[in-house]
Parts: sequence; C-alpha cells; structure tokens
Amino acid sequence: MKQTLGELMRMSRICRMVFATCLGSFILVIFYFQSMFQPVMQRNPFVVDGCCRKGSRNALQELYSPSQLDPSGAAVLHQARRDQVVDSCRVNSAFSRKRRVLTPGDLKHLVVDEDHELIYCYVPKVACTNWKRVMMVLTGRGKYSDPMEIPSNQAHVPSNLKTLNQYSIAEINHRLKNYFKFLFVREPFERLVSAYRNKFTLKYNSSFHKRFGTRIIRRYRKNATQDALINGADVKFKEFIEYLVDPATQRDGPLNEHWQTVYQLCHPCHIHYDMVGKYETLEEDANYILRLVGVGDSLRFPSYAKSTRTTDAMTAQFFSNISTQQQVQLYQLYKMDFLMFNYSIPSYLRLD
Repeated sequence: MKQTLGELMRMSRICRMVFATCLGSFILVIFYFQSMFQPVMQRNPFVVDGCCRKGSRNALQELYSPSQLDPSGAAVLHQARRDQVVDSCRVNSAFSRKRRVLTPGDLKHLVVDEDHELIYCYVPKVACTNWKRVMMVLTGRGKYSDPMEIPSNQAHVPSNLKTLNQYSIAEINHRLKNYFKFLFVREPFERLVSAYRNKFTLKYNSSFHKRFGTRIIRRYRKNATQDALINGADVKFKEFIEYLVDPATQRDGPLNEHWQTVYQLCHPCHIHYDMVGKYETLEEDANYILRLVGVGDSLRFPSYAKSTRTTDAMTAQFFSNISTQQQVQLYQLYKMDFLMFNYSIPSYLRLD
C-alpha cells in the first residue's frame, strides 16, 4: 500500500512537470506568433527598420582602429582638427589653464548616451536642436524613430536627456575616459550674429527681451523710450556688442549660453574631444559620427534650412557699424574659439 501511494505521488509530480513544460512552450509559441504578426512601422526618410542598435564595436574603436578603410579621408581631417585644439591650448596655456579643475557644474552641456557610450557637448546656435533630437532617438530605446517628429521645444526639456553633471565624480571620470566625446562648432562671429537675430529680433522671444533687452537698453541707450525700457524688444546689434565687451557684464557672471564661448561651454582645453564637427560641414560630419556609432544605416542627421541661416556676408554687414575698438575687444573675447577651431580672422574686422 505504501509503495502504491509513493508511486502515485511520483506520477503526480511527473504530470505536473509535464503540464508546466507544455504550458511554458505554449506561452512561448503565443509570444512568437504575436511577434510575427506585429504591424510593420511605416518607413520614414530618416530611419530604417531596427534603428539604433549598438554594434559590437563602439565609436571610439571605430574612430581610432577602424574595421574598414575610409576612402573619404575623414579620419585624417578629424585628426587634424583634434591636433589644432591641442596645439592652441598648449600655445595659449596661460589663458587656457586659468581653471585647472572642472566641477560637475561645468558639465551641464555634456549630454550622455549610455547605450552607445556617447557624450555630446551642445553649443547653442550650432544645430543643437537637431542634435538633441538625434540624441533623444539614440537614448529613447524605441520611443522615438524620426528626429523631426520630436517638437523643438521637447528637445530642450532638461529631463528628456541626461547630462554628465548628474553623475558621481567616479562615474564622470569613467565616462570621460571611455566614451566617445564630440561637439560641433561654428565661425564665432557668425554664431554671435545668429544668436542676436534669434533672441532680439523675433517677437516670440519676449523672455529674452525682458531678461536681457531691458538691461541692455537701460545701460547703453540714451533717451530710451518708456516702452523700450519696459519691453526691451528693439535691442540694436551695436548695443548688444557694447553689452558683451563691457567689463561690468563679465562681473555679472557667465554669459548666457547662446553667446557664451565654446571654450567656456565645453572646456576643450580640459576635456579631450574625439571629434570636432563643424557647422560648415554639418551633415557630412554628423553622418560620419552616426556611422562610427554603428547606426549610420538606420539613422540620418536632419537637413537644415539654408535659406534662413546667418551667412558670412550677413555677419559682415552687422559688423560694419561696430567701432574698431569694440571689434578688437570682441575678438579678444572669442579669440580661443577662433584659434582652437582654425577659423581665420574675418576680412571685415579692423584690428589695427
């Protein structure tokens, strides 16, 4: 009797195990067929199916030890740009090393992508909205597919992207050492005029008019109207330049990010950037980075509107009414950006 009861219990355990195995297999089969019949997403011009998987090699490996020959010579070009930054920092070490140690607060412009081991230092007025959109696609793990479907205001919401200052000191050092770091730059005075046009000549930027325009008009405009003092909506470029070169402005604290130097925003004399992209070759450089990351077949950098961009000729026209003294002062303010990124002194400047 005891033997029969034991045999029955063993049989019962075997049945339960078989049932569980069959049930598990049944569930796996259901999931398999569900995945087979998921609706296919529509293809868009920026993204191909399976966007943004990380490859077996990271961007650092592809840059410094490429798996394929690069017939375009891009690697040589970007090595020359890195060398230019290093040489400029060394030659101007008395200026570039005024601050020998960075704090986490200095790193708030460095956006981190953990999945692809990237760090992007964003510089306002150098396609940073589109780069933030691309970073949201890369870090979204499928939440986003087309960068241009992300509204521009969403790209600038701080919580949508993680920045390096949010990590511990040990985590910061690890990422600075092991992640692919890049930034994009632009001719300094062209970027400056672009910032002025965007922040002081467009009606919808009333917050900048109130915050900076009223202060600038109060300091530098004689016989200003009450309306101008209250609304600050008609700042002249000459007044904006007076504000920038005024020592009182420097004493007020750091410049606003839209006209702060790249040297101060991204600290290229303290942080080794693996790639320096340029606004003048934006799409070419951006898509080269995406290829290094391993997503070049599935993600392309958005095109930008060339018809509205600030040009060199437009910049020269804005500077025509700026005094020689102020031009010299302004060049000194942005000198490191000119030197580090190999921008020549503009022909319209009067520095003698």
